[in-house]
Formats: sequence, structure tokens, C-alpha cells
Amino acid sequence: MDFLQVINHFYPEDNELKHILLTHSEAVANKALAIASLHPELHIDLTFLREAAMLHDIGIIECDAPGIFCFGTQPYICHGRIGAEMLRKLGYPLHARVCERHTGTGLSKEDIIKRNLPLPHQDFMPETWEEQVICYADKFFSKTHPDREKTIEQAERSLAKFGEEGVIRFRHWTSIFSV
Repeated sequence: MDFLQVINHFYPEDNELKHILLTHSEAVANKALAIASLHPELHIDLTFLREAAMLHDIGIIECDAPGIFCFGTQPYICHGRIGAEMLRKLGYPLHARVCERHTGTGLSKEDIIKRNLPLPHQDFMPETWEEQVICYADKFFSKTHPDREKTIEQAERSLAKFGEEGVIRFRHWTSIFSV
């Protein structure tokens, strides 16, 4: 199955949620590919990067976020973990890792415990270049306004609500991924 077949498997109907998912994911994929093209020294797998960026939010369908037409029962913070489980069942373990590691700038075990998040007590930090680039690119696009790209400053302000550690990681990525 290619990534569009995977999306159509979980989102068989053409509706507002699927449109939001595709628009957001395409914007993230394009940004991630643009970053990768500027950094050949990172040896990023461009095919995987595009596929994983298109699938990173697949789990939103099971979440409760009516503002973006998600009418599931799970808390939105769980969408990455849910998406990872969905992709692992289809045999996409590396794509699944991107799903579960893209929330914020990654979630540490300590942060999950401290914030009492409904997630397994383990680290969900992006490790590979592909995971990091997709996580970084994702911070520039919301699903409420998927057609607008945030500035670096706007992305930092969004992250600041959840603590300084995420902003520090984002700034580190900015220093690496900028030209």
C-alpha cells in the first residue's frame, strides 16, 4: 500500500476531516522536503520523508477535536500514539515511529508523568533525521488553519505554552535546518 492507499483505508469518505488531514500533511511534507533538499549532508531518505509526513497525523480520526471535525473519543494528545498503532498493524513500523514522536517537539517520559498525560510512561522523542525534520516542519502548520504557514516566532509561541524545553529543541532544529 502506498501512503494514499493507507489514508483511504482509514478515511474512506471524502469529508472535511480528510480534507484537513490531507491539506495539513501536504504542507508538512512540502516543508520537510524543502528542508531536506537544503541539507544533503544529512542523507535524508526523501521517499520515506514524504510518506511519513503524509501519515504523521493519521490517528486524529479517533480523537475528540470537534473544531477540526474529529469526533472520536480519545484525547487529542493521544493522536500520535493512536496513529502509530494503526500503522504498525499495517506493517509500517518506521512510519509509526514518526507518528508517536512528532507531538510538540517530542515528549519525554518525565514530561508525560509530570503533566499526567494519558500516554505510556516512556520517551517519545524524535531520533532520526527524518523524525526530527517532520516534527520541526509540523510546527509551522496547524490543522485549524492548514493553508497558513506560521513564522518561526509564531511556532515558538505555540510551543512555549507547554514549557521551555520544547522551545529550546525547536530553536536547536532551527539552527540546524535553516540555511
